[in-house]
Amino acid sequence: MVTVESYYEYRHLVGFEETNLVGNVYYVNYLRWQGRCREMFLREQAPEVLAEVQDDLKLFTLKVDCEFLAEITAFDELSIRMRLEDLTQTQVGFAFDYVKLADEQETLVARGRQRIACMRGPNGDTRPAKVPDALREALSRYRIAPAAAGASGASGASGASGGPGASGTAGAAGASGSKVLAGSAADRGGEAVLQGSRP
Repeated sequence: MVTVESYYEYRHLVGFEETNLVGNVYYVNYLRWQGRCREMFLREQAPEVLAEVQDDLKLFTLKVDCEFLAEITAFDELSIRMRLEDLTQTQVGFAFDYVKLADEQETLVARGRQRIACMRGPNGDTRPAKVPDALREALSRYRIAPAAAGASGASGASGASGGPGASGTAGAAGASGSKVLAGSAADRGGEAVLQGSRP
């Protein structure tokens, strides 16, 4: 019987190199943190999959997006919380909450999503492949409950209302002044290359 956890957590302390001239975190770092969270999950929860990535398995990122709800700056402590949103034969959908931790308070500062496809074969002739059993088993502990799946992964943070590298372009501004970032990339184990195709 699989024990369901609420989320997989990656902690991060924001550095000066991740901020822009006015001191706010540069947007692309939110996508990098998604990739880092995913990598650490594989390292800790599914090391067998990392061995396959070094062999023939490729993890192509089909889509990433991020909605910004509040600004963060250098030395803010973040809890990046990943859940399984969707799982098909060949693809995985993740949901991410970015939660600022300060003075025993939690504030949801951003939400994100990422969709990957499993592929196998030599470069130039890769084909869709089934999600490895080891990855399915590891992810099953962090599945979003059906009733919550459409809510973009509410974090349960008390202050909230509601390899490495990625690429994206700024999208439309959200309703309450929040900003949305979306992009598309293809990668091998988290290292981004532009534009993957959806199988």
